[in-house]
Amino acid sequence: MFVQRDASGVIVAVSQEPAEGFSGPMDAADPELRLFLDNVGVSPVDPLRQSDLEAVRVLEDLIDVLIAKGVVRFTDLPEPAQNKLLQRKSLRQNSSELTLLGEDDGLI
Repeated sequence: MFVQRDASGVIVAVSQEPAEGFSGPMDAADPELRLFLDNVGVSPVDPLRQSDLEAVRVLEDLIDVLIAKGVVRFTDLPEPAQNKLLQRKSLRQNSSELTLLGEDDGLI
């Protein structure tokens, strides 16, 4: 990442490409850069973090399948795990993420 600073040295702009008036490169994990990006509502994409989030989604779906097939009961899970799964299920149902199949679609 390349950054542009104001006269006092505070980051005011970020670019992924080198450009006039921008210094760098700067590590995307740099605390000053992360603070700037958080303040403007943008977070750099961390491939490992993105992979973790996708893996969590897969594990949630796997747990749902195992429960549906009777391989494991929801109540077999520790209470904190039950609570976390219920919380995530609620968040997923209320999220505005893209749904590949509508509620009424029964066909794949």
